[in-house]
Amino acid sequence: MEYIQIAGCRKPVSRLMKGTDYFSHDSYELVQKNMDAFITIGGNSLDTANIYCGGQSEEVIGRYLEDRGNREQLVILTKGAHHDQNGPRLSKKDIAYDLSLSLERLRTNYIDLYALHRDDPNTPVEHIIDALNEYIEAGTVQAIGTSNWTWQRIQEANDYAQREGLTGFTFNSPNLSLAKVNEPFWKDCVSSDEETCKWHEEVQMPLLSWSSQARGFFTGLFTPENRENADLVRVFYSDANWERLRRAKQLGTEKGLTAIQIALAYVINQPFPTCALIGARSEAELSSCNEGAIIKLTKAEMDWLDLTAD
Repeated sequence: MEYIQIAGCRKPVSRLMKGTDYFSHDSYELVQKNMDAFITIGGNSLDTANIYCGGQSEEVIGRYLEDRGNREQLVILTKGAHHDQNGPRLSKKDIAYDLSLSLERLRTNYIDLYALHRDDPNTPVEHIIDALNEYIEAGTVQAIGTSNWTWQRIQEANDYAQREGLTGFTFNSPNLSLAKVNEPFWKDCVSSDEETCKWHEEVQMPLLSWSSQARGFFTGLFTPENRENADLVRVFYSDANWERLRRAKQLGTEKGLTAIQIALAYVINQPFPTCALIGARSEAELSSCNEGAIIKLTKAEMDWLDLTAD
């Protein structure tokens, strides 16, 4: 397993991050099995959020950490300040409420990586950075980041932090995958376009990609004729993505790998630090991801996969 460093976080972060949006009390035996297997291959980072599974994701992680006694071995990325039925929730009060609830559920006194789940352009970045720095100073949060923010807003926030001698955002968690989205998977979600990737390369900010394997688009289970999964059709079905899939299959055949492993390698081989959030629930899926994460792709191969070169 390879690891990256994220400024502020005291532990190295495994490049495969365990997705936990399916963690529930009813699936606790599966959670234990999945987490133990993930740790066995060297994984130490996991992604959760205040809203996942109605809060059960964080609760189950806390239960697991207490049962195994391994809190200090793991890096927890959790997210708060998600909007609700009334709209955006990025006030100091909202952040405080969600963070307090996450700490209680996770049965811990600190969060390694804390991200704001959604943005609200009407909330000044000054207010947000000021609020988050209180938790950094208190030791409640080690590193702050964003999920589903544009790079322009992140830069604006970090410019303010630098001017004021405060801690800015040190990681970003949008979607990044070989398959490019036609539209957001969920409302207000952000996927990395060419401009976003260029910015990440310039500033070398770590990117932690959700839906890193395009929600199964590269598994071989989908074809242009198979339109049963309405969300996948809406978000990923396009002529360009079918060509990316064809090329991933071709390159995979040449290397003795699968298309989905090539798709994962595409995320890992970016010219800036990346982690890939994975949803592996079986030993076979985990093994596939583990093999995909160590594949080295050349720039020429990356460009060819991404249709920027013939």
